[in-house]
Amino acid sequence: MSENEDFSAIVRADLRDRYDEQDNKLRPTMLSDFLGQESVKKNLSTFIEAAKLREEPLDHLLLIGPPGLGKTTLAQITAHELGVDFKVTSAPALDKPKDLAGILSTITPRTVFFIDEIHRLKPAIEEMLYIAMEDFELDWIIGQGAAARTVRIPIPPFTLVGATTKAGSVSSPLRSRFGFIPRFEFYTQKELSSIIKRSAKILEIGIEEDASMLLAQCCRGTPRVANRVLRRMRDFAQVAGSNVITVDIVDDGLKRLEIDGIGLEKYDREILRSIIENFGGGPVGAETLAISIGESMDTLEDYYEPYLIQCGLLQRTPRGRMVTEKAYTHLGLTHAADSKDGLQGTLF
Repeated sequence: MSENEDFSAIVRADLRDRYDEQDNKLRPTMLSDFLGQESVKKNLSTFIEAAKLREEPLDHLLLIGPPGLGKTTLAQITAHELGVDFKVTSAPALDKPKDLAGILSTITPRTVFFIDEIHRLKPAIEEMLYIAMEDFELDWIIGQGAAARTVRIPIPPFTLVGATTKAGSVSSPLRSRFGFIPRFEFYTQKELSSIIKRSAKILEIGIEEDASMLLAQCCRGTPRVANRVLRRMRDFAQVAGSNVITVDIVDDGLKRLEIDGIGLEKYDREILRSIIENFGGGPVGAETLAISIGESMDTLEDYYEPYLIQCGLLQRTPRGRMVTEKAYTHLGLTHAADSKDGLQGTLF
């Protein structure tokens, strides 16, 4: 690696650390401060209280939902409410069984152990995790060949919290070992407005009620997006010499960020236009679509598609992705159904 590449890597790492620090500053630490997901919160609060009364570890949790809805935050809050240690990793970081063993052999009793993207666990690690979750023991092989033998090493009782954006990719044996499997929903405009006002207070910037509602409707139903866009609005306001984010500042800022009235960003519109202009409105396979827009299929499926589907602009069919009549209307295009296929979109 050259000196320039080394310097670039250091700069990227520094910027990432600063962003993480800002993001963590906005994360609630108490269940009472976590806005939205009321059903999940109510049940989890009961389970946490019961575990504390029995002085037992909380049952294992599997949190399901699109990115940015607060799964990691809720895992941290769970540990805080229980008054126990919090360990965090992601499935891709667990390359070998010894990586998992290294973490579990150092935890304290009732630790909350969080694994992000748990659907990406390797089979050998997943099998080791089964025994750890059920029996609080680790299977470890000593020796090689004919002399090899398996020993079980006891570990302290703990709570595993897994997070996934792809519930269908979590194996049935692993899924069955979780005691509580809540599904996160996209946030309402009112909930996002409350989150935006709370974050603005932490960031020490004022925001008008109407401005917070306008911003909320353009944030994809996702708190992470809301906080990201709010920070940009704070930049626009401060450079304009204002200590309050107004409707005019939000309206101008959204135009500059190329975010439209329902929260679609430039890339969302490019996805819809690609399906219309390159594939006649669909159907088109996810892999082909991802290649056509120069994006990974995981990002397409996990980040862009859920919101486009929620907005009624995109459909997943057995034959592939298709845009809807609503998508044509939103983009200001005219659509005519092909009399032969009944599914093809044509631009006029």
